[in-house]
Amino acid sequence: MKDYYPKRIVCMTEESTELLYLLGEEDRIVGISGFTVRPPRARKEKPKVSAFTSAKIDKILDLNPDLVIGFSDLQADIAAELIRKGVNVYIFNQRSVDEILSMISQVGAMVGAVEKTKEWLLPITKKIAALQQAANKTSQRPKIYFEEWNDPLITGIQWVSELGEIAGGIDCFPEKSKESLGVNRILADPLEVVRREPDIIVGSWCGKKFRPEQVASRPGWEQIPAVVNHQIFEIKSPLILQPGPAALTDGLDALVSIVENWRQSVATCAK
Repeated sequence: MKDYYPKRIVCMTEESTELLYLLGEEDRIVGISGFTVRPPRARKEKPKVSAFTSAKIDKILDLNPDLVIGFSDLQADIAAELIRKGVNVYIFNQRSVDEILSMISQVGAMVGAVEKTKEWLLPITKKIAALQQAANKTSQRPKIYFEEWNDPLITGIQWVSELGEIAGGIDCFPEKSKESLGVNRILADPLEVVRREPDIIVGSWCGKKFRPEQVASRPGWEQIPAVVNHQIFEIKSPLILQPGPAALTDGLDALVSIVENWRQSVATCAK
């Protein structure tokens, strides 16, 4: 039977690239984002044709794609220009864990890999359900402050907040997590973090190295439980700030490890 699914796909963000590789459908990819690091081989095998808020339109058109996949309103202008050039474009806007799972299912369907996608998702969804059940049963739930950027301070987006709670923590700024735009998650007063007394601080400064020592030395922050007890950690941005497979696997695993480390430290102090 003839394959009517897209055969020449440009992925303008990393999550769709990683997913297609995981599904064994990487031969359909003809172009990727320059920020792609997962999987590492993608950078060697595929031409880089976009950043995040910009793209090489002529280069994309030269690849003659039958589908371009992107993410978020920030790529709306790129999408509009490609659509005007006659290109099929699909922009996802996933912000929650459920929406990430939906995106994965939809991309799998787009390339005719429904069963392979279900097989990949099954252990992931079972793990999430088991972690949620365990988190709901424990009274040892640390308060987590997730920092997406340091100047100005920007708190974690929705899927990060949800993954932290799945891992067994409590988001210090749940009211901000629902804001999709970083500008709406800015903390005007850094001392608000002090007042919320996080037990754990997790940093993932998108595009640059997180500096725990800089965080610990902020005025007034020396009294935060996370600083006092040396519970400041980095999760690399490709693992947690990519709303796709990485966040549900390595990103979630990193959060689970951090929360478990905190529990063990609490138990040791209690002896």
